[in-house]
Amino acid sequence: MERIEHRACFGGWQDVYRHESATLDCTMNFAVYQPPQAEDGARLPVLYWLSGLTCSEQNFITKAGAQRYAAEHGIVVVAPDTSPRGEDVADDAGYDLGQGAGFYLNATREPWARHYRMRDYLVDELSALIEANFPVNDARAISGHSMGGHGALTLALANPGRYRSVSAFSPIVAPSQVPWGQKAFSAYLGDDLAAWRQYDAVELVKTSDGKLPLLIDQGGDDEFLDGQLRPQLLQAACEAAGHPLTLRLRPGYDHSYYFIASFIGEHFAHHAAALKQEC
Repeated sequence: MERIEHRACFGGWQDVYRHESATLDCTMNFAVYQPPQAEDGARLPVLYWLSGLTCSEQNFITKAGAQRYAAEHGIVVVAPDTSPRGEDVADDAGYDLGQGAGFYLNATREPWARHYRMRDYLVDELSALIEANFPVNDARAISGHSMGGHGALTLALANPGRYRSVSAFSPIVAPSQVPWGQKAFSAYLGDDLAAWRQYDAVELVKTSDGKLPLLIDQGGDDEFLDGQLRPQLLQAACEAAGHPLTLRLRPGYDHSYYFIASFIGEHFAHHAAALKQEC
């Protein structure tokens, strides 16, 4: 593990690290913000942020303004890349498949299966790396945007008890039913619809045992709202399953980081309340 960026920010440090991932069989970057409370020797809760299509670890740490709220609440923030990277990693000419578009799943079809195992990377390898090398405890939260919102919801629903809280901005809630998800799932997973269901939040809430409350903010003027995001599908599934959901439609806001930056503080407050509860 090599630190490649180190910047003071709101009394803490915004760093970026590079490491060789055994799970993904390539070199990966991830960002870590350590708030000022980390210098006191305390072990702090950690929030994992998953970014959207075309993004890397850089988008969130440079655009969301999250460090201010992480410092306020004493939360370590980890922002991984969105896919495996490298010259020998399979890719596609489209922005919505391949590098930058890992969809936080474990691919089973070639040429993707060798590298595209983002679910295992996040749940097993990266979290173990963070917990072994940074001042964090076992109180975890997860959040994300768009494709990353899909990742946050599905990782939390598929791993009950692992995360104390989950939230999302403009998530792809039903990838099995929208073009972005159908393209990615067909490529990465093939035609096995049972495999698709384990990466679909609408399907997962139907059988979820944990009933972890879901918090979602959605821009009312998001250009992808009706075609790709369709939060009403998750709302209906949660109502049918009795799964707690707070869905807030924000008039005038779009799909951009202007939207995320406007409400990221509220999401940190949501996570801080859950992370600091005694279990």
